[in-house]
Amino acid sequence: MFRRVLIANRGEIAVRVIRACRDLGVETVAVYSDADRTALHVRLADYAVHIGPAPALESYLVKEKILEAAKRTGAEAVHPGYGFLAENTDFSAMLEEAGIVFIGPPASAIAAMGDKVAARQAMEKAKVPCVPGSPDVIEDDAEVVRVAKQIGLPVMIKASAGGGGKGMRLVHREEDLAGAVRGVRSEAKSSFGDDRLYVEKFVERPRHIEVQVMADQHGNTVHVFERECTLQRRNQKVVEESPSPVLRDDVRQKMGMIAVRAAEAVGYVGAGTVEFLVDPKQNFYFLEMNTRIQVEHPITEEVTRTDLVRAQIEIAAGFPLPWKQEDIRQHGHAIECRVYAEDPFNKFLPSPGKIELLRVPNGPGIRDDGGVYEGAAVSRFYDPMISKLVAWGPDRATAIARMKRALAEYQVRGLTTNLAFHRWVLDHAAFLAGDFDTGFIDREWRPEEARPEVGEEERALLLAAAALAETEASVAATAGGLGGAAGGSASANGRGVVDRWVTVARREATHG
Repeated sequence: MFRRVLIANRGEIAVRVIRACRDLGVETVAVYSDADRTALHVRLADYAVHIGPAPALESYLVKEKILEAAKRTGAEAVHPGYGFLAENTDFSAMLEEAGIVFIGPPASAIAAMGDKVAARQAMEKAKVPCVPGSPDVIEDDAEVVRVAKQIGLPVMIKASAGGGGKGMRLVHREEDLAGAVRGVRSEAKSSFGDDRLYVEKFVERPRHIEVQVMADQHGNTVHVFERECTLQRRNQKVVEESPSPVLRDDVRQKMGMIAVRAAEAVGYVGAGTVEFLVDPKQNFYFLEMNTRIQVEHPITEEVTRTDLVRAQIEIAAGFPLPWKQEDIRQHGHAIECRVYAEDPFNKFLPSPGKIELLRVPNGPGIRDDGGVYEGAAVSRFYDPMISKLVAWGPDRATAIARMKRALAEYQVRGLTTNLAFHRWVLDHAAFLAGDFDTGFIDREWRPEEARPEVGEEERALLLAAAALAETEASVAATAGGLGGAAGGSASANGRGVVDRWVTVARREATHG
């Protein structure tokens, strides 16, 4: 096993990796920017190295700074988390040349799956079902229009190097094709430095289901079942669950085997996710492969009783997979809500700021993978995620009930969160019935239905007021009893205390 690992990331995923390393007795090195000097991952790591200014382009995305930090601290391996440099072939190659282990797949697998057109070609060769589309990248805009017409509208115009919901446009009308092509090229050039694109048939009312795969350096590959990732906003997942509430068992087994075939086709090693689009008849088609650990990996860990991040580290150190395929079973149901500092009532705009109060839910079946603490700041420079809230239950109904409880208990003061949005989702009849597709949020989201009677800050104050009122009322009642006062007077005094504290709380909420 490694003696020391550097985590080339920040936030909750850096915290998650640090904890997995600690379980293994491995020392950790955090890297941080100016904005993250007091971040939780920096506080938890054994060592920490400053790597530059707040903007990621000047810190977390500078490969040379990460490599230098690893050399300087004697780190034998680097875990990239997700995002940033996790799927960067140059970074992987730099580490290998320096004799430092990259905790992830080989550069060849990252390259094979990183280019969407090359990945599609590799999957077709491996007999993995793919959505009808252009066989190669298309340079000429007029050719894009011709291919789209040939395939038949609606189509998706996609950047070859795209990912994370960027570099794609859905086109329903022929007259919108030219504008969509220009938009995708522009976004792809600015986001990925590569404006090549391709065309894919749009699957009507699809579900987005992904399969977790794990492979070691000894030729063993397994799938760790599926995650339902259909609930998305702007092509970004917001609520995930496992298992899928609609997938037939025969389709589940077939999808798992094909995901393993896809991973083996590119010589995959480590943790990865094969993503599929599933139509209403449960025909499924390869979408892409994410060559890293996923944000939503905790729900798979909960339902399969595995530790995927620990397994990642062990695989990179040369150990065989800790399980065989027949050892992996699904137990119960898990749901994940991504808690963000964003305003669901103002176009989900980020809401950076200092967390003045943080009360994280717990109790049976609740897990919170967070990257912040009370007093910490959510920076405007990075993804505004506060935590990943997970609820597990023996069945879907119990998992939903536990998640509702957890969302009701979750308190954040000092900035706006999307907790009200998640409560709206968990109460929606279509979600409860499992009857939704990738367009669900765009069609159904009604802010006025989710807006609470009081704001998040006022809600936190009222809860605090209720606790104080209960204490004072109890004291008043006890004092009344000891002094021989009538019970009615003590009760009235208690109600007066409650009213007084609620009035104070509302005034504080109004005036800050």
